[in-house]
Amino acid sequence: MSAQNKLRKHLYSSVGPALLAAMSFASTSAVAAPCTGPGAPTTTQTKCLTAVTIPGNPLRSFDISWVNPDRAEYYFADRSNSGIDVIDTQTLKFKRTIGGFVGVVLAPNGTVNNNLSGPDGVTSHGRWLYAGDGNSTLKVIDLNNLGTPIQASISTGGTTRVDEMALTTDGKLLVAANNAEDPPFATLFKANGDASTNSASKIAKITVDATIIPAGAGLSLEQPAWDPRTQRFYNSIPVIANNPTGCNYGQLSGPITCHGGLLVIDPSAIHSDTTFGAYNPTTDTGVVALPACSPNGATVGPDDKVLMLGCTPGNNPSDTQTTIISAKTKQSVSVNGITGSDEVWFNAGDNRYYLGASKAGLAGLPGITGAVLGVVNAGTKFFIEAIPQSANSHSVAADSKRNLIFVPQVAPTSVVGAGGDTTTVGAGICGGNSGCVGVYQHKVDDDDHDGDDDHDKHADNR
Repeated sequence: MSAQNKLRKHLYSSVGPALLAAMSFASTSAVAAPCTGPGAPTTTQTKCLTAVTIPGNPLRSFDISWVNPDRAEYYFADRSNSGIDVIDTQTLKFKRTIGGFVGVVLAPNGTVNNNLSGPDGVTSHGRWLYAGDGNSTLKVIDLNNLGTPIQASISTGGTTRVDEMALTTDGKLLVAANNAEDPPFATLFKANGDASTNSASKIAKITVDATIIPAGAGLSLEQPAWDPRTQRFYNSIPVIANNPTGCNYGQLSGPITCHGGLLVIDPSAIHSDTTFGAYNPTTDTGVVALPACSPNGATVGPDDKVLMLGCTPGNNPSDTQTTIISAKTKQSVSVNGITGSDEVWFNAGDNRYYLGASKAGLAGLPGITGAVLGVVNAGTKFFIEAIPQSANSHSVAADSKRNLIFVPQVAPTSVVGAGGDTTTVGAGICGGNSGCVGVYQHKVDDDDHDGDDDHDKHADNR
């Protein structure tokens, strides 16, 4: 039985024929159906399955998303509705919004001020969800508490948002980045693991030496990831000074010419505020200078051996590829054909990377003019395909048990103004003009894997 037929059978037993009739398997309704237009091509391996509409305000601004496949839940940092939206990944239904966040904060010119808006980064372990807010606080959320889910709001001591974050495998330590501070910093927290009560607290502030991230240039720390094999956090740094020597990191006029770095953190060695310098191979900590990559996203790939970094020309115009780097040796390879990513996600269910490439169109890649969902084979490290998305589509997460990929879409500018979709792609994916979370499926059959890999190799060696 194919994966699509299995999913159809599962959804039929879970939600019945009424919901299936509204999905993109087959629709006879006169109401606009989701999964139409450029964002739902029929020729790609990754297919648009349906869309989940979020109640409340149309989607104008959002940030990172996360999936806990064991709870069958998707968590979405929805600034437009000042909360974390929860979607059931079995029934593909909206469940609730966990409020209590600052929401959208506008700049004087009417655009969204991402540095002060929230929620932003989000991650989870078991019953505990952690989310950053625009007022420099980490919200600790008990998903089992339906009455008062926010159990704590912990300040990092900054004045701007707590952004992207990562947890250790046991859920007991968390690193979160204050990307918009100048200079930026990260915070190491004690997290709750599998405990039934909250005891999360701040452990230490993590900074980078001023010779690597100088103050005053608006440099950043972005998405961290945890590698259980090396027992290290890896934190993307979009741009660092002197990579290469004499480059422009923002201290000069003109385009940025410095590449980025990767901060390697050993949490077991941090007991008080800590500043990291250049990479030290003896301690396996510090900042690794990256060639031809200015990354935002980071995710640990198959067998905890490698990381994918979402390089983007939005940070350095010359960085027009994606990088895969060994967690152990720090050697890297480039993936051509896709770039411009913010959040990136490894899906163990189909051994593929998914990239929220909002700035892919900046690189002048063939056939790519705007934001896309990028797909890369984690085994061969070959680019597979790019699927058009709404403008500013930069968030992606996958359910590894069900091989479903969730990609939020903003509403059109005609509905929400600045920050909205300037294309028709999002409305086609959503089947309406309020924005949505698009749900994609990759068909996984044993007899397809070999064919897919062969197709990937031939396609990228033409």
